[in-house]
Amino acid sequence: MEAYLAVVSKREVREYLARPLEPETERRILEAGRVAGSAKNRQPWIFVVVRDDAAVESVAEAVYEPQNVRGAAFVVAIVMDGGAGIDAGRAAQNMMLAAWALGVGSCPNGIADRVGLARALRLADEDKVSAVLSFGHPAKPIDPQRRTPEEWIERARRRAYDEVVREV
Repeated sequence: MEAYLAVVSKREVREYLARPLEPETERRILEAGRVAGSAKNRQPWIFVVVRDDAAVESVAEAVYEPQNVRGAAFVVAIVMDGGAGIDAGRAAQNMMLAAWALGVGSCPNGIADRVGLARALRLADEDKVSAVLSFGHPAKPIDPQRRTPEEWIERARRRAYDEVVREV
C-alpha cells in the first residue's frame, strides 16, 4: 500500500477475528516500532508483547476499553525508560501504520490503572507504560484502496484544513 494512502485511510479497529497473526507479521510490526526515530537516537523504549492469557486479562482490566485487548490477536505495551513522550508516539504510530499496510487493524488503548498494568507486565517501579496497542485481523473487512486518499480525507470528519493549518 502506498504510504500516503495508509496514513489517510488508517482507522482504529476495535473488533478482531479470532485468528492469530503470522509470526512474520508480528515481527514486522515490532521492527517498525524499533526503527522509529527518537530524540538523540536514545531509543528509550521496550516493547512488551503480552501472550499469557492471565496477563492479557490483567492488561485488559487496566485499560479503559478492556474488550479491545481481550479480542486482540497481538498486544504490545510500550514501556519507556525516560525519553520524550513523542518518542513513544512515533514508535506506536510506526507500528500501527505498518500493521495497517499489512492488512492488520490496531487500536491504541488508554491506561486506566497504571499500578495494575505495571504489576501485570512485571515492571520495575521506574518503568512507565506509554501505550498499550492491540492488533488483529479486522472483524469487518476494510479495503483502503476502495477510495482515493482525498475521499478518505473527506470521510475522516476532521476539522477543516484552514482551521488547523496556518502560516506565519
